[in-house]
Amino acid sequence: MQFVENSPMKWLLVLVLLLAQAPRYTTSFTATENPISDSGQWINGKAVGIDWADVQTLPGLAFGTTLPVQYADPTAVLIGSWASDQEAQGTIRVLSSLTQCCHEVEIRLRTTITAHSITGYEINCSVGNGYLQIVRWNGPLNSFAYVNTLSRGCKDGDILKAKMIGNVITVYINDVPVLQATDSTFTSGPPGIGFYDSADENWNQFGFVNFTAQNSK
Repeated sequence: MQFVENSPMKWLLVLVLLLAQAPRYTTSFTATENPISDSGQWINGKAVGIDWADVQTLPGLAFGTTLPVQYADPTAVLIGSWASDQEAQGTIRVLSSLTQCCHEVEIRLRTTITAHSITGYEINCSVGNGYLQIVRWNGPLNSFAYVNTLSRGCKDGDILKAKMIGNVITVYINDVPVLQATDSTFTSGPPGIGFYDSADENWNQFGFVNFTAQNSK
């Protein structure tokens, strides 16, 4: 089939191809769900992964659920086919003082959840203590490795963003790059979110109020 230069059909085809190459998802967590679903667009660490916990939502907040065991972080990732180069971000909400270690919000990249396995990259930021970490999850529960760390935490209203291009992971707080690392272990998998609370059961006192993920250009 031939298209006339600048014809509407040509540009429609270009648009379709661009959309096929550039998935994008955004939400402000408008529903009450446990686990998070958004009409089947999320899969969860307990519902699918079995050994971890799920993510839940109230209108305006995504947060974690009780840990079955230590390091079984509540985890959820998007469905669909995502490019290797991807990015995700969320705006943090902290509703009370959380000074006892540890409370974390987490962005996930190239993460795959299957029964008894989660692989990919976790970018976590403490909302009560001063640390930021890039962590590689290797599959089985408690099998992980720290890729890079920084002595800096996050606070209410901060936007935590992570981008992975090739084997380079870059972390941003409020659009300012603050941490970077390289790792070539995992090259595919969707983005998502997670949380961690080893101090108490105050899960609904911190989380994300919105979340956006997209393929990186």
